[in-house]
Amino acid sequence: MITKLSHTTLFVLDQEKAYDFYVNKLGFKVHTDARMDNGFRWLTVTTPAQPDQEIVLMDVLSESMKKTAESPGGYDEETINALTVLLEKGVMGAGVFQTADCRATYEELKAKGVQFKSEPREQFYGIEAIITDGCGNWFSMTQPKEQ
Repeated sequence: MITKLSHTTLFVLDQEKAYDFYVNKLGFKVHTDARMDNGFRWLTVTTPAQPDQEIVLMDVLSESMKKTAESPGGYDEETINALTVLLEKGVMGAGVFQTADCRATYEELKAKGVQFKSEPREQFYGIEAIITDGCGNWFSMTQPKEQ
């Protein structure tokens, strides 16, 4: 029986830029930052309230991501190119970040230089702003409607 989702992957074009965004701007915690023998960097972060749910910041341009005889689990050139195009266009939607106060969090993050695709607005499910990580991914940042 599956009991939980422990990791999810966000593809990025630059792990350092992603690190800066998720750790320095959003306040996520680094869970693992390690290099493997082939140079692959395993970088995971967590939200402060969910330390057991890791987000893998996967660099699609890393040489170690390429499919080779030594690394059969990697991606072929066509897949890497497709992911790169999608990330460069900023169209990889990745999920929802929950917040207790969307408007205050929006102002706080905007002051840190975080980019948004939309300002906070009322929705049937709560208050939502659309945030972009500058690495090709976007998220709904939502304050759920009180029940």
